[in-house]
Amino acid sequence: MRVLVTGGVRSGKSRHAEGLLAGREDVTYVAPGPVLDDADWAARVAAHRARRPAAWRTLETGDLAGALAGAGHGPGHGAGHGAVLVDCLGTWLTRLLDDAEAWEEPSEALHALVGARLDEAAAALAGAAGDVVLVTNEVGLGVVPAHRSGRVFRDLLGLANQRLAAECEAVHLVVAGRVLVL
Repeated sequence: MRVLVTGGVRSGKSRHAEGLLAGREDVTYVAPGPVLDDADWAARVAAHRARRPAAWRTLETGDLAGALAGAGHGPGHGAGHGAVLVDCLGTWLTRLLDDAEAWEEPSEALHALVGARLDEAAAALAGAAGDVVLVTNEVGLGVVPAHRSGRVFRDLLGLANQRLAAECEAVHLVVAGRVLVL
């Protein structure tokens, strides 16, 4: 099973994604976002951790391809054995651009950077032996951001969503806690 779960902020995406792997103990929860020193962020992370089964492993990494490469393989390979749940692609993209200090780079450079990482992640996803659930934000349904960084983020995440959805058997859209299988 390879599923991309998308929707707006606080739509119920993470809870739905976790439910897809309910009852499984062999799950690696990949948290690819930036490490922030922020009380609101810390509270959000704590809420996610409290809701997950204690047996699930947590892997905090910006190496999305490496984490996906381990899905279904033995220890020592990326995320480890069993299923992988990545939450979320939006925070992964933020970390990628932050780590590369690329927010102000020209569009061509941004697309090259993100495109290369997406190619690696898509190849790893296609070769994953275990179940993979990816969580992402649907950012293209609203207002056009006033600032360049917002437009860059929206456009690049839209490309990431399309690229990785192409490797999935299903896409689930979550709106107000309700799920529509696309």
